[in-house]
Amino acid sequence: MKRRKWDTKTKATIVLEGLKGKLVGAICQDYQISQAQYYQWRDQLLANAPKAFEVAQQTDREARLQRENARLKNPVGELTLELTKSEVEEWS
Repeated sequence: MKRRKWDTKTKATIVLEGLKGKLVGAICQDYQISQAQYYQWRDQLLANAPKAFEVAQQTDREARLQRENARLKNPVGELTLELTKSEVEEWS
């Protein structure tokens, strides 16, 4: 039998059906997968579930860091301009 490739969205959909209460045997029959495959996907999904909540936190953190970075770069840029300006004046 030829091996099928399942995309991540389909795997998640299949596993969520089971987590919502549908019988695993029925799910496996509908999608023509083994119960071992279903449980492997379920374990993978549950193991990685916390990552789904990290994205929003990481985005907030990244935004905060970008604001801080911009705040710190502004004085550095001004000082650089002052130094460049004074060097030009020295050479004139």
